[in-house]
Amino acid sequence: MAPRFPGRFPGWRNRRSAILLAAILGVILGSAPVAAFAQDPGGNPPRQQKKLPEAPSKLPKVGADRTRGLDFLFGALKAAPDEESAKYVEARIWALWMQTPSDTAALLMTRAKLAMDAQKMDVALKLLDAVIKLRPDYVEAWNRRATIYYLQNDYNRSLADIEQVLIREPRHFGALAGLGMIMQDLGDDKRALDAFRKALAVNPYLDKVPDLVKSLSEKVEGRDI
Repeated sequence: MAPRFPGRFPGWRNRRSAILLAAILGVILGSAPVAAFAQDPGGNPPRQQKKLPEAPSKLPKVGADRTRGLDFLFGALKAAPDEESAKYVEARIWALWMQTPSDTAALLMTRAKLAMDAQKMDVALKLLDAVIKLRPDYVEAWNRRATIYYLQNDYNRSLADIEQVLIREPRHFGALAGLGMIMQDLGDDKRALDAFRKALAVNPYLDKVPDLVKSLSEKVEGRDI
């Protein structure tokens, strides 16, 4: 079980955290272009401006990758020579994660996406509840529900779902980055740093995470002399 935290949760710390939301939990939103936040370089964005993160609009076809397995792709991601190559491999990983052998689960996920796009989060949550009940082994159902809870500042439920994601896929860099963001918002910089480092160990090309690791390292462990 994920830990529970009483009281109100702190909001976004700064614009860097807001931008990082684009990588949080890795929700796949298809081709709809959605900005992480309205552009406001002068300060923290208000809560009502939270938007769903944007994932690659065009995912490559997945065929033999399922047979090869995620191990090969994660190895390629870690060894990628540049960001462009890494993003291509990352997209293939997302495509594999999104696959489900259940037509019913796929249909429910599509409807949940449409509900999320329309900001009907209660409807999306009910649909995702149904997917999880039908296919509890389907990582992305847990991951997408964790994202909705996160966007609603319901960190207790988001943490519980992140735990389920990581039980099934410990290398889920989106969930690890999301865990880091929640821990940072809750003021637990040590656990945030640990989560961000684990995310980078899997995917060295995560946007903004290296900067967060650097700043948190200095805060938690002190500057090098």
